[in-house]
Amino acid sequence: MISRRALLAACAAAPLAACNTARYEPQPAAADDDLSAWYTGTMPDGEHQIPIVDKARIKPRYRRQTVAWSGGQRPGTIVVDIDDRLLYLVQEGGTAIRYGVGVGRQGFSWRGTATVGRKGAWPNWSPTTTMVSLKPDLPRAMKGGIDNPLGARALYLYQHDRDILFRIHGTNEPWSIGQAVSSGCVRMLNEDIHDLYNRVPIGATVMVRRGGSWRV
Repeated sequence: MISRRALLAACAAAPLAACNTARYEPQPAAADDDLSAWYTGTMPDGEHQIPIVDKARIKPRYRRQTVAWSGGQRPGTIVVDIDDRLLYLVQEGGTAIRYGVGVGRQGFSWRGTATVGRKGAWPNWSPTTTMVSLKPDLPRAMKGGIDNPLGARALYLYQHDRDILFRIHGTNEPWSIGQAVSSGCVRMLNEDIHDLYNRVPIGATVMVRRGGSWRV
């Protein structure tokens, strides 16, 4: 089992992310100081352990599952529906793998079409210039690991070979899945971003829809 100390450290660090969380209280299913109750175990992943979330605490619609798909996108395309808090990976044969996600709070969600420009396993994190100007005491870098707010994996989105600073990444705040609480990025359970990461190559198309439109 992941240690209670590591979980507390992870959640304390999470608001530092470029896609950080607004103030949000976890669902009161466990004592406030017992974050380990959200987890059922861990999965080995190189030098680290991926915490496995108790799916009974996640609404059924946000649990990873295969669903019918008739959107018309080619297999391998990632489709993110900001309004529904769902991410789809289009498959052959009219299906898609669907994952629950957390998204940017009102006024912070990006929409449009991009590609996966690069991928990172247990990625390092550093704040943007804007973040530093707003919070000068932020650390300038954080090494990847269980206490890193980007989680176990990150997909970095690009347009015209330029990093647009929009990420699909893991989270140490599983209670935020299905919520609009971040500063713009799309967050997934660590085991879900691990699964998506292994299925998606660099260059994959990502379509992010908000308000019924793909337009920025």
